[in-house]
Amino acid sequence: MISLKQLHYALAVEKTLHFKRAAELCSVSQSALSNAIIELEKQLDTQIFERNRKQILITPLGRQILAKARGIKTRVDELSQLANTEKRPLSHALTIGVIPTIGPYLLPKVLPVMQAQYPDCALRVVEESSHALIDGVHNGEIDTAIIALPHQTPGLHAFEFWQENFYLVAHHSATFTTRDGIRGEALGNTRLMLLNDGHCLKDHAIAAAKLKADDIDRTFAASNLHTLTTLVAACIGTTLVPAMALEQLLADSPELRAIRLDEPGPHRRIAFVTRLNYTDVESIGLLRDLFRNTLAGNDVAPRRSSAEQ
Repeated sequence: MISLKQLHYALAVEKTLHFKRAAELCSVSQSALSNAIIELEKQLDTQIFERNRKQILITPLGRQILAKARGIKTRVDELSQLANTEKRPLSHALTIGVIPTIGPYLLPKVLPVMQAQYPDCALRVVEESSHALIDGVHNGEIDTAIIALPHQTPGLHAFEFWQENFYLVAHHSATFTTRDGIRGEALGNTRLMLLNDGHCLKDHAIAAAKLKADDIDRTFAASNLHTLTTLVAACIGTTLVPAMALEQLLADSPELRAIRLDEPGPHRRIAFVTRLNYTDVESIGLLRDLFRNTLAGNDVAPRRSSAEQ
């Protein structure tokens, strides 16, 4: 009989396309995982994976089988979640996804509070791009994900808990006509550096500042905000940073200053997203309230520009 463990191992191989890494992901020996996959293929009388010394490929029929396996795993997880709803709130395992432009700045503020209030929650955090996290939520690999809006989230619930604006980070030697706020139209003169294509924060910054392609410096781009701010500290140019990240990014860089982007906001909204049929939606509501209250209590940089107040 086909077991859930076999399906779990097969999905791990699909994800990694590597038996050793899949075994590490499942916390089992490579031989145990390999034997389970072989037995699964025997029981199904078909080959799921093509193997050679250089790579692992998924057969066309194997892709269909794995898609069914993901659906089965999701339903089983929902059974466990349904049983857990009768227990204390957030007293079960929970996998939360978060994007890289939020995780390093949000989680250190809120996770200690969450652990203190819900010590029985076995939390697992996954950092990935918005698209990867949304796929993970749809596939049941992730219970909920923290992403920045606006973003396309078809088939998902969004639980918004925070709003924030962008700030221009510049070297103190840079001269501006104002220190209180800067309009987007002036950023083209500052050698503005943004994240690589594919980062939603780049799209949000461009939209908030009403930028054109010629306004962005193409010489320098990075995969994280820390690298961009180090380039600013070296007098290479300027960058746009969300309010939540300011304290951490500027803490050890006295030569940098932040100037509010004086454009209507909020420039990005932050939310939990989860499946429409997720059985423990009450826990997501609790997390939303906890994160919102913790951020408000931590005196995070202002969420709205003076023009909005």
